[in-house]
Amino acid sequence: MAPPSSARHRAEAFCAGVGLRAPILMAPMAGACPPALAVAVAEAGGMGACGALLMKPASITRWAEQVRTGTTGPFQLNLWIPDPPARRDGTAETAVRDFLARWGPKVPAEAPDAPLPGFDEQCDALLGARPAVVSSIMGLYPAPFVSALHDRGIRWFATVTTVAEAVAAEAAGADAVVAQGMEAGGHRGAFRADQALHRLVGLFSLVPAVADAVSVPVIATGGIADPRGVAAALTLGASAVQVGTGFLRCPEAATPAPWADGLASTRPEDTIVTRAYSGRAGRAIATAYAVAASGPDAPEPAPYPIQRALTGPMREEGGAVGDLDRMQPWAGQSAALARAVPAGELVAELWGGAQELLP
Repeated sequence: MAPPSSARHRAEAFCAGVGLRAPILMAPMAGACPPALAVAVAEAGGMGACGALLMKPASITRWAEQVRTGTTGPFQLNLWIPDPPARRDGTAETAVRDFLARWGPKVPAEAPDAPLPGFDEQCDALLGARPAVVSSIMGLYPAPFVSALHDRGIRWFATVTTVAEAVAAEAAGADAVVAQGMEAGGHRGAFRADQALHRLVGLFSLVPAVADAVSVPVIATGGIADPRGVAAALTLGASAVQVGTGFLRCPEAATPAPWADGLASTRPEDTIVTRAYSGRAGRAIATAYAVAASGPDAPEPAPYPIQRALTGPMREEGGAVGDLDRMQPWAGQSAALARAVPAGELVAELWGGAQELLP
């Protein structure tokens, strides 16, 4: 384990290895990673990102091309490792549809039938895009794909939520692990969906434990949105940090106003980990819908991606009318620290302020 006094040197070494000027990575937030935000982060010396979960191969290619027109800086592309096919239960889905009818339009029974983009085709698009980094969440890439990445000089950063997952990721060939604390907004990255709600490890416990267990660099994510969080994560053994919610109020993020404004007043206790939006556990603002869907009289959410499809009409209508209670406002526990400043300015403040705090 590196001593705390080496935190600055560890971060600088990481930056040199991946072509950064600041050890600040933008989180690959599916649906909230416009090219303009990734460009702004990369131009400021950090790493841009795209959560490509819902994107078809052509869209992945187009996103990478758009980013490269604005910056020569590095970026990462991220995919979920698919779960086994979800078991369909018509009776349970009807109960969810009836519950959702209280919050939005009637949900068609066939809503969950729409196919997701093909994972293998998405992987091919990632290889073709040749980003500096391909990252994973919800599991580990298969060995042939890892080899294909490395053959092209692409690094693999694996998101982990426990020490055991970090050890498995290193053994599978990950070049770095992204240690996601329970404070993080958006989906929990647990390898197994049935463990995501039960193994909630905080970042202050996770980072040093992971740093002690693996030899690859550790990137800390979850609840980091100001220089204090950056400095703390590096002192605990991380080589860099990944910021998600902290960027959502930046103008380049183009976050819908009700969501962006809601973040500013969200205290740590005003967030909730729930399966009610997608079927996979994720942390969001504790809206009226999220609280009701977690109540004792609410039906059990369907598995991913069934639940996501079922909540689609509600989320779409909520976004159209600006109703936060019917939107999907992912938020980490440090949401109130997010600031409405340009992303490049935020990157500079995060790293500059952290350096003042480090030995």
